[in-house]
Amino acid sequence: MKINSTVLLTLILLTLMLGAGSVSAFWGFTLGSSALKGVTTPDGRPTTKFTSAKSSNSQPGTLALLKEEEILKIVKARIEGKTKAAKSEKLEEDDEETNNSKQKPEEKPQEIAEEKPQQGFPINAENKGVTLSVQSARYSGGDLLLKVKMQNKGADSVRFLYSFLDVTDDKGRTLSASTEGLPAELPANGPAFSGTVSIPTALLDDVQKVSLALTDYPAQQLKLEVLNIPVAK
Repeated sequence: MKINSTVLLTLILLTLMLGAGSVSAFWGFTLGSSALKGVTTPDGRPTTKFTSAKSSNSQPGTLALLKEEEILKIVKARIEGKTKAAKSEKLEEDDEETNNSKQKPEEKPQEIAEEKPQQGFPINAENKGVTLSVQSARYSGGDLLLKVKMQNKGADSVRFLYSFLDVTDDKGRTLSASTEGLPAELPANGPAFSGTVSIPTALLDDVQKVSLALTDYPAQQLKLEVLNIPVAK
């Protein structure tokens, strides 16, 4: 009887152990399954990867690459648009300028008043077709300005050196003077040339008249003398 009771107890313990193990295994499987929900095995097939890549590119918000032809078309359209805009602005500006010019009255050219001859002038000297003419005598800026003209109607050109110009007053005194605008050479049958002979006013306190004498250089074959030029203030 003791043996039978021991065997029975052993069988009961084995049964309990098997039941507990089965319950533990089932409970563990249930917890693992719930934990792995939503987890999928990665697909290693190449075709699947390409398909998934295309589908992801088609989603909104992703970057779409344009073809070279489309880019060139877009750039060309923008350039043409800017060119047209610039042309239209230029045409508008031209129209405004045209309208403004039409609105403004035509300006008449101002008539240049001719200088009236000074009384007693001109005073001329001529030798061998070369003329020296004093057109006027006026005071300005501390100097007496003698406006002169020279012309050569002869067949040969004539040269002058104006440092040899002699200027004397009515008392025979030599006066210092400077020239401006007179040519160093008068061409044959040439035009008239204008210039100025300047004499400091300080030398003319008691002077009523002055005279000019000029010879050609270096030949000194002709002499031009303009005498008794009135310079009274």
